[in-house]
This record gives sequence, structure tokens and C-alpha cells, in this order.
Amino acid sequence: MATPSTPQDPDAPAQEPSAFVRRVPTGERLPMPARSVADWETFPFEGELRVKHVQPPVLPEPARHGEGGPGQCHTCLKPVAEALWADHHWRLDAIGTESRLPAVVMLQPRGHYDLADLPAERATELGPLLQRAERAVLGLDGVARVHVNRWGDGAAHLHFWLLARPAGLLQLRGTFLPVWEELLPPLPEEERRRNHRLIAESMAAEGGTVHALTQ
Repeated sequence: MATPSTPQDPDAPAQEPSAFVRRVPTGERLPMPARSVADWETFPFEGELRVKHVQPPVLPEPARHGEGGPGQCHTCLKPVAEALWADHHWRLDAIGTESRLPAVVMLQPRGHYDLADLPAERATELGPLLQRAERAVLGLDGVARVHVNRWGDGAAHLHFWLLARPAGLLQLRGTFLPVWEELLPPLPEEERRRNHRLIAESMAAEGGTVHALTQ
């Protein structure tokens, strides 16, 4: 689900690993702990597991997608008409061309910002917009919870994932819902589009515009 990073800049200045990184046994395989996430009911896999080798640090880190500015950013270059919903400053998009949950959508500013440099006016709007988006997704039939995630390692343009957790599937609770989303059977296309339309209409009821992708 993450966007691949761009190649590392060979001209970037040297950077020393932090004290934390120096303590990590890079190049070695870490032992499985006595108790781990593999013991959780929500963990999607079973069988014998091994922890991967810890790769050596890459410093300075590769640039994220879009760090070159709006002209190199997928979100900025994507026509707003392809959004599910948008207003003057924000957009809500579907992710990909299929879904394996009732809905997976992404809330993003239309301006090219990350969280640390989000203007105060947009930051003031963010909380209420996340509430609106969560209510819109919760309004779908059979949705128990909406997981709101922000990682930010793949792209420099601020984006929040909203994933609908189906009611009754308790094994999908919590941390591993994005993993289960890769494993479940896909939603029928008609249902996916209907859910997108309902989300967009719910958002537009408080302002903004429903766009063509939901028709």
C-alpha cells in the first residue's frame, strides 16, 4: 500500500547513524521473542516464523515521492475530478481500482503540504474533516469501526488512510487490518462504487462536491 521511495541522492551529505541505530544488530537475524504479535488472535498468518535480518541503515534516507515539489507529486498532478469528494482545500480519494474491505479511502490536502508544514488554517480544518470522513464510512452497511492511519514514509504529500473494519469480523480488529485487506476476496465492483457514492454524498452534505468517479 505504500508508495515506493525515489533512489537515494548520491550527492547527499554523509550522515552518521543515531545511538539507537548503532545499538541495533544490523546484518543479523533477530530472535523470535517468547511472546510476539504472532500470538495475537488478529495475526493473519500461522506456521513457523523467522525474523528477517536487520538491514544496515541507509543514511541519508532516500527521498520520498513528491519531495521535489508539486510538479513531481502524484496527488498534486491527479485531477480533482478523479476524487470521490473535494472542496477548495481537501480531497477524499478511493485507493486503487478494487477494495477488499467495505471501503478504503484517503483524505489529503489539495495543497502540497506534509503534517509538519500544514498551514494553521488547514490544520484547524483537519480534525473536523477526519470526523466527517469517519462518519461517512461508518454510515455504510455493516461497518463497525474506521481505522485512521498516517504513516508518511512513502510520500511527502500528507495523506490519511481510512479503512472500514467489517462488523463481526473480530479477527480483523486492530493493527493488522491493512494486512487482512491484502488477503480478503475483492468487493464486487457494483458494491464498491455504491459505497464510494454513499461516502461522497455524506461528505457533500456538509459542503464540497461529489465527483465523477462515483457516478
